[in-house]
Amino acid sequence: MPIKILDAFTQEPPELDFIWPGFLTGTVGALVAPGATGKSYWALEAAMAVACTVAGGDLVKLNPVKTGPVVYFAGEDPEPALVRRVHSIGKHLNQDARQAISDNLILEPIMGKRLNVMDQRHLDRLIEYCSGARLIVLDTLSRIHQLDENSNGDMARLVGMLEHVAARTGASVLYLHHVSKGSAKDGQGDQQQAARGASALIDNARWCGFVAKMTEQESEKLSNRSGDKAPIGNDRRGFFVRFGVSKQNYDATPLDQWYERREGGVLAPVELVEAKSRRTRGKAKGEFND
Repeated sequence: MPIKILDAFTQEPPELDFIWPGFLTGTVGALVAPGATGKSYWALEAAMAVACTVAGGDLVKLNPVKTGPVVYFAGEDPEPALVRRVHSIGKHLNQDARQAISDNLILEPIMGKRLNVMDQRHLDRLIEYCSGARLIVLDTLSRIHQLDENSNGDMARLVGMLEHVAARTGASVLYLHHVSKGSAKDGQGDQQQAARGASALIDNARWCGFVAKMTEQESEKLSNRSGDKAPIGNDRRGFFVRFGVSKQNYDATPLDQWYERREGGVLAPVELVEAKSRRTRGKAKGEFND
């Protein structure tokens, strides 16, 4: 049905419904990161935040306004690895949050099952399976199609098909994807066009987030110690990653959060402060400096 222009001129517009700030319900979004950065952990914790109907389930501090059913298709990890991941996250949740997440989150291992959303039979079953979901997570994009990721035409068709899934189910669709080798090497994984393959993958998505490793420069400028504010340093920077947003079409709410890897790989929010240099800290202790 076409939009009634005169009504749109004169009547109050509907409130936009966001999965989390900037990620509009019924749209397609992307989460990009280099391999082994923690994007799957972040996505699973985010899925739990959306699925949890009680307090205590939002470990990644997304503050979703509404909650609802979530379907997470895990294409890179076998079932035992996923179970261990859920177990590790569960240690940070209270019992009520665990139960609510269990009631509303479907975690479906699809490694080796050759899901292809461009195949009509697979597509129909996917839509039926996810009917009524608020969020669908596809981890990762390369596991759900057989197209050329360097072709703008192919990737436009793929994102268009994911939009069709969103329209038919009413859910938002979040796909996980890797950044290019050049972006990863140069530490530019937080840039909008850092994603591997054709630009249509991000141009046609309505939201794009990233998870980036702490750089060596950041490790010298930031501290997780409120006392002496000693720099994190190169030897510990592997425990810290940053989540942020490189593209959002419907909202300007900034999302930027540092996380520290805990036991089992769980990402826990951490507040970092500007580090003091060794010389400055020495003066504060009354040490003599030439």
